This record gives sequence, structure tokens and C-alpha cells, in this order.
Amino acid sequence: MTDYRDVNRANWDERVPAHVASPGYHVRQFLSDSSYLSEVVRFDRSRLGQVSGLRGVHLQCHIGTDTVSLARLGARMTGLDFSEPAIEHARSLAERLGLSMEFQVADAYDAVEVLGAAAYDFVYTGIGALCWLPDIRRWAEVVSGLLKPGGRLFIREGHPMLWTLGAGAEVPEVRYPYFETAEPLVWDEGGTYVQTEVEFSTTVTHEWNHGLGEIITAVQQAGMVFDSLTEHDSAPWDALPGLMTEDADGEWRLTVNPHHLAATYTLQAHKPGH
Repeated sequence: MTDYRDVNRANWDERVPAHVASPGYHVRQFLSDSSYLSEVVRFDRSRLGQVSGLRGVHLQCHIGTDTVSLARLGARMTGLDFSEPAIEHARSLAERLGLSMEFQVADAYDAVEVLGAAAYDFVYTGIGALCWLPDIRRWAEVVSGLLKPGGRLFIREGHPMLWTLGAGAEVPEVRYPYFETAEPLVWDEGGTYVQTEVEFSTTVTHEWNHGLGEIITAVQQAGMVFDSLTEHDSAPWDALPGLMTEDADGEWRLTVNPHHLAATYTLQAHKPGH
């Protein structure tokens, strides 16, 4: 049987050049403006708090735009992703920006083995990461293993309710599982979530949803203390094409009754100190 990681890695490897060139990732802005931060990091800036001087790791960092944004806020960042082309770009971007950072190619589940146990002040995970992992409890154990005592988890993700929806004629329709399932949802889609004219040839992906209760319980069972959950009515991409409208900050909401849908969430937890 083909491993889900091989299937998904092939898809992400092919996306990298298109994402680097797409205006959706704002690589040109990073290079031209030394104060520029990714939209995802800017959205949570007030919740993120002070990270200057802290050692952080960004799991599933893709091409590194959120990672370098955290470094621009003063954090000593490490990025990890299973796609070698993505990490090659992340390293190149950091070098061009004059940032001293570490990037490693590895699966998220192998992060403790690759990066070291109890080595980080915070673990950061951004939009669209958890859906590529089949086991949320195993992920939470990795996060806990990476954190120093007193360290914290910070994550903004697509809401599991959003992941259940498909775009109907006029309103979203619930079509897919809310809870984690043993078997993945198998997709065969040619596009991507940012603007590009590239036609992809590696189009199959395997994905999983994880309910909020499952995520919070996994965090607690891994020895972390759950601190906060903030649900948002917006997402930083057009998650339901034809049904959403973009605002001035690059966030997309349902055009009709946006308050009806929690589209993303920000979750924080910490590992107890000695």
C-alpha cells in the first residue's frame, strides 16, 4: 500500500514553485520590505505576544513565510517540513533576508528525534497543517516532547467545521466527517489555494479532519495545559469559492451571514514548568 506521506509529499513538492511565484505568498513583499510579516502571523499578532529572544519551532512550515515572519519578530526560529523543495526555498528566503535560521527536512511525527527533546520555548503551527496528519494524539505528543517546561503551543488552523463543508449552489453543505477517521479522505484536485496558472500533474492527496474536542483532549493527554481557544469567522484563503468575500486584510468570510460559520481558530496551551 502506498504511504500517505509519499502521496502527499509528491503533491506538495510540485506546488512549491507555483507557491513561491504566486502573489498569495507575498515573497516579493518580504524581499522589498524589511518589516513585512505574513498575513497569518499579523492576524494573531496581539495573541502571539512577545516572542523576541525565544527559541521557536514551526512545524509543517512549507516555504517558510510564517517562519521568517516570527524571526522578524525576534524569535530564534527553526522550521521543519517533509518537502525538500519547500525547505530549500525556505532556506534561500531566510538567507536573502539576512536571517540566521535552521530548517530541517523531516516528517512532523519525527520532529523530536530530528530536533531534540525539550528544546523549544514555543511550537508554532499555521493554517492547513493538521489535516495532513492521521493521528492528532501522536501530533500532540510530538509538540509536548519538543517543548521545554513552561513552553507553549500556538496554533491557528482551519476550523474542523469548515473542513466538513462543500460549496453548494447558494449555501455551504455538510459533506465530510467532522471527527478523525481511520481512513483518509482521498482527493484528486488539480488546483491549489493561491492564485496560479500552473497545471499540476500530481493531484491526489490524503487528508483527515480532527474535531476541536479531539484536539483539546489530545493536548491535555500529552501533558500540556489548555489555555485558550478563539474561533474566527474568517480564513486567510477563499475556502468556499463563490460563497466568500475578501476583506482589506486578506481574510475571507461568508458573503451571506458570515457569523454563521467558524472558519478558523487560534488555540494556545503550555507545558507545565518545574
